[in-house]
Amino acid sequence: MFNALNGMGGGGQVDRTTGNNANTALYCTFVVFGILGGAIVNLCGVRWTIFGSGLTYALYSASYIYLNHTGNGAFTIAAGGLLGVGAGILWAAQGMIMVSYPREDEKAHYIAVFWIVFNLGGVVGGILPFAINYHSSTDSLSDGVYVAFVILECLGAAMGLALAPPAKVTRDDGSSVVLVKYTNVGKEAVEILRLFMNPMMLALLPMCFASNFFYSYQYGPVNASIFNIRTRGFNNIFYWGAQMASAYALSFLLDNPRMTRKTRGLIAVAIVAVFFNAIWGGTLKLQLKYTHGPLPSGEPTDYPGGLIDFLDSKRAAGPIVLYTLYGVGDALYQNLAYWIIGSLTNDNQKLSRYAGFYKGIQSLGATVAWQLDAKNVSYLNQLIGNWVLLGISLFPMFYMAATLKDHSDDTEDAKKEHLTEDDDTVKQV
Repeated sequence: MFNALNGMGGGGQVDRTTGNNANTALYCTFVVFGILGGAIVNLCGVRWTIFGSGLTYALYSASYIYLNHTGNGAFTIAAGGLLGVGAGILWAAQGMIMVSYPREDEKAHYIAVFWIVFNLGGVVGGILPFAINYHSSTDSLSDGVYVAFVILECLGAAMGLALAPPAKVTRDDGSSVVLVKYTNVGKEAVEILRLFMNPMMLALLPMCFASNFFYSYQYGPVNASIFNIRTRGFNNIFYWGAQMASAYALSFLLDNPRMTRKTRGLIAVAIVAVFFNAIWGGTLKLQLKYTHGPLPSGEPTDYPGGLIDFLDSKRAAGPIVLYTLYGVGDALYQNLAYWIIGSLTNDNQKLSRYAGFYKGIQSLGATVAWQLDAKNVSYLNQLIGNWVLLGISLFPMFYMAATLKDHSDDTEDAKKEHLTEDDDTVKQV
């Protein structure tokens, strides 16, 4: 739901300044609590951390109702900062569940299932503003849209309380998803510091930094700058819907038992490289047509012909297809990133820290990206920055894919430990 709201550009406001500053505050705190999130989840468990974190999303959406009536963005920016705390913890918990619960041969499938459910919220969140603002002549969302978001986000947070503790979850083959180990604040603090000395995590830094960097450009300089309000919601239905289909399709490659894990990884990185370069090339052709969207002063976009409405098929078809392909690229990139991280280990405590590290560094990139738009960096330069970051991130992704083993080391250790236990049992008999 948050993605759908953000996808409207500036949280659905004409003036994107408050929304951009709120996102900057959000990702500043997300950097810290993304990295700390794994430790917090390991110490406090998944149910209450997801419940409490989920409520921060509802507070953020509610803050836009206040903004609509007062024009004062301070509360929205503060709510964004608090959301960064909640999001960092929530994503660490989610990441741990997603990549530590499945067997090694079904991790991509679990990631895809999560991505489908995750983006279903984006699709619903696209339908709401599209339907409610269908006849609206303004370029801002109405209170009714924000109220609907708050209600759904509160329900989602409450559902977190229904989760079973990881220690009570078993896979369909009878194995436990967690090797129960004692942890405490001191141990978690040391393990977090070790993340910054872990060669694998350092190699993934460019991937982590770039993985959300493109959102601010796609949502603001593209969606909010050349489409009218109802078409932005219409676009989000296809943007997030395309993510669902793409994640599902990619899972068949990444879980293919007929290829080694290394081969699967290298093919997936090659697909991401070709696809993203193609869509950024198409975006460059589009971007050269305009320099700004509607301005708070009342000046309209300088896109030829003005804002696009989805009913104007001759003007709308190309840009809407391109925007939909952004969703495909996002799903391919981030599902691959999670699959690589999940391939490094099956230890749930390590994976909660790895997921938190990924989201923390990802949020650092997003912080920079949202401020670029807030500071009115030219749209063309934002596009070039995204393209360069993509190129830089691909090299370590190829390297990490090339070094993947068919089974993580802790899986082999667990097998040896199991065999040792069986031998001891035989000797006792």
